[in-house]
Amino acid sequence: MDKKLYLIGNFKMNMNMASIKPYLEDLKKVADNTNNAVGICVPYVYLPYVSETLKDSKALYGVQNMHFKDSGAYTGEVSADMLLDFATKLVVIGHSERREYYNETDEAVNLKVKKCLEKGLTPIVCFGEKLEEREAGTYKELIERQVSAALEGIEEESIKDIIFAYEPVWAIGTGKTATSDEAEDAIYYAKSIISAKYGKQIKSIMLYGGSLKPSNANELLSKPSIDGGLIGGACLKMEDFESIIAN
Repeated sequence: MDKKLYLIGNFKMNMNMASIKPYLEDLKKVADNTNNAVGICVPYVYLPYVSETLKDSKALYGVQNMHFKDSGAYTGEVSADMLLDFATKLVVIGHSERREYYNETDEAVNLKVKKCLEKGLTPIVCFGEKLEEREAGTYKELIERQVSAALEGIEEESIKDIIFAYEPVWAIGTGKTATSDEAEDAIYYAKSIISAKYGKQIKSIMLYGGSLKPSNANELLSKPSIDGGLIGGACLKMEDFESIIAN
């Protein structure tokens, strides 16, 4: 395929220093030899090492969350300015696990997106439905709510600085995967929401996440509306991640 893809690995709460060291050396080689945009989002504690190792590479890197305040009494949180100390580029915002386990609201997602844009960080804004919403046929209402809420108060010129990731909750870590048609339909719909809000001329970057792996990558990533993948489990083994990138 001839379109540029964004292929971002999300480590979640995985890896350790012993496994990250050889991984990053391999990642540099892969990222420097592809026309696609390749990156990883790591646990905060590895950011100093990742930033030093990847500083002369084409590989992008970032983290999986941040606070929307610049500073204050927010024990356990990390600010945008702290991330910028390590030349961080990417921040995953509103992942379904953050929404479900840590009660992250649509309002908080919006505030974090605004803070990312203010500080020059690229938010990867996640959205997606649970199984009951998919089965009930209400998933498009959920997608519209989450995408619209994330973009509340965001100006048209900032859309190019945001990456979106459709992650159907029922397909994350379950081994289930949305069919390529289901993924295309949802992402096309999300793009249409943005076009309706800002105008048809607006182009948005939309990734698919949800058990994306080497065996289904080509079919999913060849769909016209899908601009890449936010990759969980399959990114943890460089062999699998590299296979997806090679597709």
